[in-house]
Amino acid sequence: MRIDNRFIRVAPLAAILTISSASAAQVSTTHTVFHVTPYAGYMVFGDYLKGPLGTTLSNAPGALYGAQLGMAIVPGMSIIGNIGYTSGDVRAGLPFLGGVSVGTSSMLIYDADLQLDLPMAKASAIAFVPFLQGGVGAIRYNIAESVFHTTATNVAANLGAGADVGLGRGVALRLLAKDYIGKFDFKEATSFDLTSQTAHSWAFSAGVRLDF
Repeated sequence: MRIDNRFIRVAPLAAILTISSASAAQVSTTHTVFHVTPYAGYMVFGDYLKGPLGTTLSNAPGALYGAQLGMAIVPGMSIIGNIGYTSGDVRAGLPFLGGVSVGTSSMLIYDADLQLDLPMAKASAIAFVPFLQGGVGAIRYNIAESVFHTTATNVAANLGAGADVGLGRGVALRLLAKDYIGKFDFKEATSFDLTSQTAHSWAFSAGVRLDF
C-alpha cells in the first residue's frame, strides 16, 4: 500500500498540535482564580516604647487566628486580603523586676498585600511553591485595665515569606512568617504625646489553602 507523502509530513504536526491543545486545556482547568486560607499561629510583639534604665512597653506573645483571601491577577501574582486576631497582656519591662502586666489587649489585624509566587520546587516528591508577600494595613488595639479602657489604630506595613505545600488537588498546607512594622500611637490611646519607636511584630502561622 502506498502512503501519501503529504500524510507523512502532516501527521507529526497534527500530533504536536493535539498534544499542545490537551496541555493548554489541562492548564486552563487547573488554573485557580480565588483561594482562601484559614490559619492559626503565634504572634510575638516588639517593644513600642523604650525608656530610661531599660524600661520597655510591649505586648506579651499570644495565639493568632485569622484567614487570607487571595485573587490571582496575573500568573504568579495575587492580591491578598488578610484579617487576624490575637490577644495578650500589656507588659512593662522594669529593671530588676522583669515583665509586669499592666493590662490586657486584644488586637485586630487587617492588611492588603501583593503575593509573588516563586518557581515551584520539589522535595522528596512533594511539590511546594515558595512565595513572598508585602503590603500595608493596620492593627487596632483594644486595651483594658480595671476601669481604664482605650483603643488605638496604628498603620503597619508588612513583609512576609512562606510556602504552599501540596496536599492534593486544590488543597495545600500554607506556612507563613510575616513581619508587621509600625509605631504605637500613644497620643490616640492616652492623650499623652509620647514618641514611640518602630516595632517589629512577627506572626508565624500555618493554615490550609483551598483553591476555587
